[in-house]
Amino acid sequence: MIFMMKLNIADKIKHADLVEACRMHDRQAQEKIYDLYCKAMYNASFRILNHSAEAEDIMQESFIEAFEKLNTFRGEGSFGSWLKRIVINNSINFLRRKKETLRLEDEQIEMIDRAQEENEYSENLFCRLEEVRKGLEELPENYRVIISLHLLEGYDYEEISEITGLSNGNVRTTFSRAKQKLLQVIMKSRDKQPVS
Repeated sequence: MIFMMKLNIADKIKHADLVEACRMHDRQAQEKIYDLYCKAMYNASFRILNHSAEAEDIMQESFIEAFEKLNTFRGEGSFGSWLKRIVINNSINFLRRKKETLRLEDEQIEMIDRAQEENEYSENLFCRLEEVRKGLEELPENYRVIISLHLLEGYDYEEISEITGLSNGNVRTTFSRAKQKLLQVIMKSRDKQPVS
C-alpha cells in the first residue's frame, strides 16, 4: 500500500512522458509501463478472483484495454489508479460472466448492530498480514471481493457500490459480515496452530 502511494505521487511526475509515448503507440514505453504496474495489477485482480491464471488473464486484458483507451485517460488522477480501476472492473465483470453472483437480495440482509460488531472486531484487530491473506482465501467470494476492494484497494463504500452494482447499504452490511467472518477464520486458524 505504501509502495502504491509512493508510485501514485511519482506516477504523475515521472510517468507522464511514458504515458504520452504510449499514446503514440510506442512499444518500448508500453513495456516500461507494463513492467512498472504488472505486479500490482495482478495482485489487485488476484485478491478479487482468488485464482492465479484468471488474475493473470484479466491483468493482461486490462493492459491491452488501457493502451487502446489511453485517449480517455485525462491525467486528473494517477495513471496507476486509472489502470487499477480497469483491472478491478474487469475482474468483477469476469465474475459476473461466470455467473458467480455478487448480488445479495435486500430482503435477505438483516441489519447488524454496529456497536457489537465493532467491539468484537476491535478486540482482535491485530492480525498478521499473512493471516489476513490466508483468511481471505477461505472467505466466500462476495465477502472476499468487498473486503479486498475496501481494505486492500482503498475504495470507499460508495465506490464499491458503483463497481459491484450493490446498494450502499448492502455493501456496508456485506463488509461488516465479511470482517466478522474473516476474524472467525483467523481465530480458528490461530487455534489450530501449535503453542510454542
